[in-house]
Amino acid sequence: MYQRHFLLALGAWLLVFGGSVTQAQAPKNIARIGILFVGGKDQPHLAAFKNALAERGYTEGKNIVFEYRYGEGRYDRLTDLAAELVRDHVDVIVTTSSVSAQAVRKATRTIPIVMTSGNPLEQGLAASLAQPGGNVTGLSLFVGDLSGKRVELLKEAFPDLTRVACLWSPREDPSTTAFKETERAAKAISMQLYSIELRSAADIDKGFATLPRSVNAVLVTMNPLVTLHSKQIVEQALKHRLPGMYPTRQFVEEGGLLAYGPLIGDLYRRAAIFVDKILKGAKPANLPIEQPTKFEFLANLKTARQIGVTIPPNVLARADQVIR
Repeated sequence: MYQRHFLLALGAWLLVFGGSVTQAQAPKNIARIGILFVGGKDQPHLAAFKNALAERGYTEGKNIVFEYRYGEGRYDRLTDLAAELVRDHVDVIVTTSSVSAQAVRKATRTIPIVMTSGNPLEQGLAASLAQPGGNVTGLSLFVGDLSGKRVELLKEAFPDLTRVACLWSPREDPSTTAFKETERAAKAISMQLYSIELRSAADIDKGFATLPRSVNAVLVTMNPLVTLHSKQIVEQALKHRLPGMYPTRQFVEEGGLLAYGPLIGDLYRRAAIFVDKILKGAKPANLPIEQPTKFEFLANLKTARQIGVTIPPNVLARADQVIR
């Protein structure tokens, strides 16, 4: 009788406490994603990335968590922030610029890195687009004819343009390449470029303040610095009543005149697909780096009226969206 009671009690104990021990010792299948931003917490495209992951079954706090690091516009902080993410043993690190991708690559050769922009071949981050060969994959924002297309659209909108100020950052390899391509495209149609090199936000106001009177438009190449200070650039262009051609939608939404470039939200959605594949076992070395496939041309008629210019009907007809 005593033995029977003992066995019953032992069984009950194992049922109650054994299940708890097993549950406590069970591994938590939660993916940890590090994201390194050059800018601050205002990231309009982050929602597209997280929504795309949610569509693939990832629920924040349940089976995926995000570790954010913000450079707040300071390039010198990126190395330390990248090292923090590596020490936190995240499963994947997503980068949103060329400089942040380079900072992370210096910090780790094992944790997978998913780029959302940059030119990985020029920066030595990948052996080729088709076969990256290392721990970096994702998306390259570099598309050879984008700069030429912006020059073409700007000239079509304003045929009398002779000299255009080009804002670019020599700290970014893709921006340097974009400036050279812009220069070639401008030269082909007898348009002169006036270079404004941006190394910090202070160079924006200074650059506009010293513009020659012969400059009659502004063209901006894509890089983290101009994206971070897009509103400041647009305000300066409006102040000087200069028509501007910008690289992404956000500039036009902030009052810029024209923009032509890739849909950034789409790039973030596609970056989520890379993250999903890696979490399911794919190796970044074998995942081909993709380039933008969706582009948009936008025009802001409110701005046109504000600075006193007219955008020809044939140019407006080509726009994917006209802000009225």
